Amino acid sequence: MVLLHGLGASKEDWAPVTAALGAQHRLVALDLRGHGGSDHTLEYSFALMAEDVVDVLDQLRLREVVLVGHSMGGAVAYRVAADRPDLVRRLVVEDAPPPYVRDRPPPHRPEGELPYDWAVVLAVAAEVGAGDPAAWESLERIEAPSLLVAGGPDSHVPQHLLAEVAQRIPTAELVTIPVGHDVHADAAKDFSQAVLSWLN
Repeated sequence: MVLLHGLGASKEDWAPVTAALGAQHRLVALDLRGHGGSDHTLEYSFALMAEDVVDVLDQLRLREVVLVGHSMGGAVAYRVAADRPDLVRRLVVEDAPPPYVRDRPPPHRPEGELPYDWAVVLAVAAEVGAGDPAAWESLERIEAPSLLVAGGPDSHVPQHLLAEVAQRIPTAELVTIPVGHDVHADAAKDFSQAVLSWLN
């Protein structure tokens, strides 16, 4: 089971669920580029992050993994599953559609030292706000059975978009755990049970 975190987080963000998930699966949690222990680079995009994940899986000779992504990590996971179906046996995405057009003010940098590259926040915000029709179309190429975990009305993510994702992926289920965007952190037991019961 390969875990991909959200924007501004790191592999440590999965701590609330690693004991439960790790009891049944060998876990590989990655720091996406610009986050945690991974390199800060000159370019950031969902496509580049997906290439990074594919490179890691190829180097580790991992195939048919359960790929789990939250938020930004979910957008990356969709790309990996669509482009490299040989790598992904099951797909779990937590409260994330592909990029969709939205009008939001540019984010303001918090003061002090950050555990991630601020440039990645600006790049991701711009990419999400512009939308990505090709990413939406690629959902139809995902062969892996997929589980979407929605955060419900308290999430900032429009929940109807998650329903649309579930309709576009040929084999997808949608479950809602109404605690907001960070389901795995705010309802760790419910999230773990939903994922593990679906996998079993």
